[in-house]
Amino acid sequence: MADMIKKIFQRVTPTPFPDVSGLLEQQYRHQVTQNHIQHDDAQVFALRQLQTLLDKLLASIKHDQTSGVHKLLSPSPEKCRSLYLFGDVGLGKSMLMALFYDACPFEQKRRVHFNLFMQEVHTYIHAWRQQQNTGDAMSALAKKIRASVLLLCFDEFHVTDIADAMILERLFSKLLASGVIVVITSNRHPNDLYLGGLQREQFLVFTKLLQQESQIIELVAKEDYRLKHLHALETTYYFPLDAHADGFVQKSYNEFTQFADRRPGVLQVWGRQVVLSAVHGDIVLTSFDELCVQALGSADYLEIAREFSTVIMADIPKLTADKRNEAKRFMTLIDALYEHKVKLICTAEVSPQALYTEGDGAFEFRRTASRLIEMQSEAYFQSKHNSTP
Repeated sequence: MADMIKKIFQRVTPTPFPDVSGLLEQQYRHQVTQNHIQHDDAQVFALRQLQTLLDKLLASIKHDQTSGVHKLLSPSPEKCRSLYLFGDVGLGKSMLMALFYDACPFEQKRRVHFNLFMQEVHTYIHAWRQQQNTGDAMSALAKKIRASVLLLCFDEFHVTDIADAMILERLFSKLLASGVIVVITSNRHPNDLYLGGLQREQFLVFTKLLQQESQIIELVAKEDYRLKHLHALETTYYFPLDAHADGFVQKSYNEFTQFADRRPGVLQVWGRQVVLSAVHGDIVLTSFDELCVQALGSADYLEIAREFSTVIMADIPKLTADKRNEAKRFMTLIDALYEHKVKLICTAEVSPQALYTEGDGAFEFRRTASRLIEMQSEAYFQSKHNSTP
């Protein structure tokens, strides 16, 4: 009996988290003083909401780590709500997400591009069915996710696929009910997701759930900082590949991501992985070797064009007749980027007109050279990214 009473009153020491109160705004202001970003009241407002969520998350974790009568007698912390941040491209949503995510001092967190997450979901469901398991796959998946994740952060949330649309309400209702907190960045308000999609009335059940369980914040910043940096660039197509070319790539990446760390990304395309040097929201840093020497095809390039609004590509070489396969892949890539109005920042050995002048397909390559020149124009950079398939 004495041991039982002792156990009831025993206190479990919570994990000692560092003091992160006000940390996000401190880091933001540091970025401003370093001239990495410009102060924007709308960004600061959104950041303060993220700080409030972070504070509540840590209070909730500490409360859950106490036990016995101490937990019963201490007041329950305020319930955490998920957060949905939306606004046009180039306003700093991914930068704010990165500040928030990096400041979370616990391990039960994951940040993932939404499309990659949904591909994982479809893979899990397929494997579940192949194994002829009984029960509900969505419940099993939600339980599996909750076992390792308390905070789930999604970049570039959008829905164009009916299979995804039909899954979302069933999966997210179970995730949220299990205590998973979701933070989302998107270009659209929840009510504007999956517009014109098949069976959209069923999808609206999900958007209603999302708005019930989340704080919805619109980011209306002063300007598209990416266009500002584009105007500041003397060129978006840098050649030749001299001693300054690598610096041009790094400077472009820093300015378009607001000095984000380089973190590799992976796209899943038809069961294959396309590895990318660095991904930050809808910005990708890659190279000619990565995209055109590797045996990729139109499906891969279309996925890249759909997922990313800006591609920073390094080291495009002068192509010779024996590089006709690489030239063909490059043509296919540029067609995909052009049709989806993806902004291209790149370094190359020679000018667009001189990239591929002899060999199979050299005549057809003239269109690619023409598109590369057009893609450097003010009119092209003002056009809006088309993420639809």
